Amino acid sequence: MDNMKSQGCQVFFGRWLIEGSPYVLLFDIGSAAWNLDRWKGEFWDASNIGIPYHDQEANDAVIFGSLTAWFLKELSCQFEDKPNIIAHFHEWQAGVGLILARSQKLPVATIFTTHATLLGRYLCAASIDFYNNLDHFDIDKEAGERQIYHRYCMERASVHCAHVFTTVSQITATEAEHMLKRTPDVVTPNGLNVKKFSAMHEFQNLHSMYKARIQEFIRGHFYGHLDFDLEKTLFFFIAGRYEFSNKGADMFLEALSRLNFLLRVHKTDVTVVVFFIMPAKTNNFNVETLKGQAVRKQLWDTAQFVKEKFGKKLYNALLKGEIPDLNKILDRDDITIMKRAIYSTERHCLPPVTTHNMIDDGNDPILNTIRRIGLFNNRTDRVKVILHPEFLSSTSPLLPLDYEEFVRGCNLGVFPSYYEPWGYTPAECTVMGIPSVTTNLSGFGCFMQEHVSDPAAYGIYIVDRRFRSPDESCNQLTQFLYGFCQQSLRQRIIQRNRTERLSDLLDWRYLGRYYMHARHLALSRTFPDKFEMDPSAPPKTEGFRYPRPSSVPPSPSASQHSSPQNSEAEDEDEDERYDEDEEAERDRQNIKSPFSLGALPQGKKKQHGEYRN
Repeated sequence: MDNMKSQGCQVFFGRWLIEGSPYVLLFDIGSAAWNLDRWKGEFWDASNIGIPYHDQEANDAVIFGSLTAWFLKELSCQFEDKPNIIAHFHEWQAGVGLILARSQKLPVATIFTTHATLLGRYLCAASIDFYNNLDHFDIDKEAGERQIYHRYCMERASVHCAHVFTTVSQITATEAEHMLKRTPDVVTPNGLNVKKFSAMHEFQNLHSMYKARIQEFIRGHFYGHLDFDLEKTLFFFIAGRYEFSNKGADMFLEALSRLNFLLRVHKTDVTVVVFFIMPAKTNNFNVETLKGQAVRKQLWDTAQFVKEKFGKKLYNALLKGEIPDLNKILDRDDITIMKRAIYSTERHCLPPVTTHNMIDDGNDPILNTIRRIGLFNNRTDRVKVILHPEFLSSTSPLLPLDYEEFVRGCNLGVFPSYYEPWGYTPAECTVMGIPSVTTNLSGFGCFMQEHVSDPAAYGIYIVDRRFRSPDESCNQLTQFLYGFCQQSLRQRIIQRNRTERLSDLLDWRYLGRYYMHARHLALSRTFPDKFEMDPSAPPKTEGFRYPRPSSVPPSPSASQHSSPQNSEAEDEDEDERYDEDEEAERDRQNIKSPFSLGALPQGKKKQHGEYRN
């Protein structure tokens, strides 16, 4: 650090303000920007990759990479081969440091992880038939047409220079093999720091508490149209970057239209309220939404005022030993106040489908699809839609909840993504004990298919978007949603218990083994005289497979009954057969903690012939 500071670079050392407080080194790339032209020349000499002057992100990557390589050179000179250094680079923005470190022949073991290929993200966003044409893309031509050829070259050079190349999921590994022309050495799934509650059902209590907060928002948003039972209302949500097709919002909306039809045809008393938490450009909250919360608060205040007067009169009557005349306990003023409150809830328009004033709402894909399918929050609709085009915050005047609190209050997260290298959103739902829908094109979905025998029984619904046509996938998603709506309260509670138990699979204490393996592999390839390891031996995963629960799967859609009476009888049988403690202990035994480095049996080769979805 002193050597770098003496030459005008600002370097800071401290601790990152996150859980665990890891050490962190910060390079101020602005203080070193005067070296940009020289460093771009050195990068050209090392890799023959030219960086356009107008691409600020790529230029920043060159400055950062040059500083990283400089630091690693200073560090390795001072260490003098003891201890050995491992440098792990994530994504193409960090890759310049890896390329320079290898070109300078620094004694550093290098690992490169891509969380999503650059070109893959661009191609999927353009609604191209991606997975069906992995073998056929002209990579250089596609990158050049999108004016990202230099970025693609930086990414590909990083991949091929690294001692060990990793990706976050098997689906991304297949993609990287075709886009970047190297098969990953190790798949390193993304984990979470899982906090376990000392009380087994604390997460269920949190669900009830935050669900009540969401219900309060619904009372305001649907004032004047609140003709559905909130106790029989389910809350679904989708959240993430506003990538309409990549995140599966297009398929989700189509499935909601079909779900609405099914619920209306079967005259069910269940109502579904669906939240889209996807940030978009807005002017601010719209007036109708704010008015709804103001009306709700005014009604609450009126009810509290009347209740207080009623309580005093009741109290005085009881003190006198009298049973109060309920016809006289409310006077004319009280009736007038209540009638005025009822009149204030009159509404001459439908509840809004969005909470904000959208900029260019005529071209917004979610709103245009809502217009096409006609989900306008009519009284007859059993599916209600609310677009919240802003990330959630506990300081919001509308929905004062943090994202984690909001997720805990919902019943189901729906993420039918087409392009999702890992998928933290369904993983976060799982850790919080909330069931979720994912796909076999997301890393998370593939991981769960590998580790859980019957994912749906554990609240992980996996839509097949890889080997089915779009219409078939949409029907499958609709059936998952409709089956979830048919569950009883007890079935949902059992399912949440099972979902929460899967959190052990997503804990870094389990998934960290894959990173350990990648580092061992990098050391053995860089310093073969010091470290020995079978280079083809990934960590074992067999045995880490949750069995199908012994009791009946919680979703009624799993087995169709001939009559409602039979259905009720089987529900009772399930209640008797379900022993949570016994089931939880069996699940715990299916997570094996020791880290081992045995060889994996060769699986079937992945197919690439899929429908565009």
